[in-house]
Amino acid sequence: MARYTGPHCRLCRREGLKLYLKGDRCYTGKCAIDRRSYAPGQHGQGRKKISEYGIQLRAKQKARRIYGVLEKPFRNYFERAERQPGVTGENLLRLLERRLDNVIYRLGLGASRVEARQLVRHGHFTVNGKKVNIPSFQVRVGDEIAVRDKSKNSPRVKELMERAADRTSPAWLEYDVQEAKARVVALPTRDQIDAPVEEHLIVELYSR
Repeated sequence: MARYTGPHCRLCRREGLKLYLKGDRCYTGKCAIDRRSYAPGQHGQGRKKISEYGIQLRAKQKARRIYGVLEKPFRNYFERAERQPGVTGENLLRLLERRLDNVIYRLGLGASRVEARQLVRHGHFTVNGKKVNIPSFQVRVGDEIAVRDKSKNSPRVKELMERAADRTSPAWLEYDVQEAKARVVALPTRDQIDAPVEEHLIVELYSR
């Protein structure tokens, strides 16, 4: 499955804000954007006037990088969102939020979406009792996501389970600390999605 394998801190610097792609490191003094808040590259510190198209492009790239989705799948999400009733931009964010790797991250069972994706790929979670190792798997209302019994013996998974117990889950997810099990109780609404994304700019970009 295709994924970005380059330096993640470079992506944060390009977008000019923390995307929290490196988990705990983003909260320390080692965070690249705290040390070098300008864009990467030879001309990163130059002052450039950005066009309307550039603003829309940056909004799309930011969303892609936050959720760890490459261009073609992201475009597919947009086209799917367009076909659904309601506001296209909100539909898009709702589809991205319902990715299994994002759900694991939201529950605190992954320090970052990158780690959550890796844990899903390694088969540490089940959905409705069946092992699922597809990060892009779309959860639905009523689905039950749980840590596999075998995985509970993993030192890293144990650590993440302890951290998840102290974390507040989004309102659209219910998490049982004792069982390390979560349930999707509703579809996420726009005000429950805290990703710093201006989705209307993405819609304008793809509508050109």
